[in-house]
Amino acid sequence: MPKVKTHSSSKKRFKVTANGKVKMSHAFRSHRLISKSKKAKKKHRLGAYASSANEATVKALIPYK
Repeated sequence: MPKVKTHSSSKKRFKVTANGKVKMSHAFRSHRLISKSKKAKKKHRLGAYASSANEATVKALIPYK
């Protein structure tokens, strides 16, 4: 069976946990933070998990992680 190539940008953005969930970072945290509310910035500090609808797609992009 040949190896499957890992999607280069996905391996930097996603991580599969021990339980099989896909962990990721929140979006909208890099620039233009003055116009965003304190509550929005605070909520996006922690990590997030990919939805079950997208989980299989992400796992196919990072087969060996």
